[in-house]
Amino acid sequence: MMPLAIQEAQPSPVLEGLNDIVVPEPVSLVPQTLGWAVVAVAVIALLAVGALLAWRRHRKNAYRRAALALVDTTPLSALPALVKRVALAAAPRPEVAALTGEAWLAFLDRTYGGSGFTNGPGKALASLSFDPGAADEQSAAALRHLVAHWIRRHRV
Repeated sequence: MMPLAIQEAQPSPVLEGLNDIVVPEPVSLVPQTLGWAVVAVAVIALLAVGALLAWRRHRKNAYRRAALALVDTTPLSALPALVKRVALAAAPRPEVAALTGEAWLAFLDRTYGGSGFTNGPGKALASLSFDPGAADEQSAAALRHLVAHWIRRHRV
């Protein structure tokens, strides 16, 4: 038998009509219209304004965070002074500094929207500086809770 001769590969006429695969250009991430650019700038501006307002609110409420950290560690007899300092940090001095007794308790109730100071455990706050025995253990815990609630919620 005769060895088979190796034939040269000749291009097939079917394959000659095919073209190479063309890869499209990558899609640009830059907006194609001016409207999307305006929307992007507006969103960035809104985010910046929101961050600025959040930062200002955080700084403005620093006195609240400091006072809340002291509520549980402050001696009961010093609690009225702490509440007065917080009120002076939040409200105009002439409006708050001279308040005492029932007017002081009414101010506290008015600024947080409750009645815990004039009709609840906060009543002891008016006399606690002069009489440390004005509140027992149970009412002292309720008073501390009320003061913490007032610090968190008051609006002047």
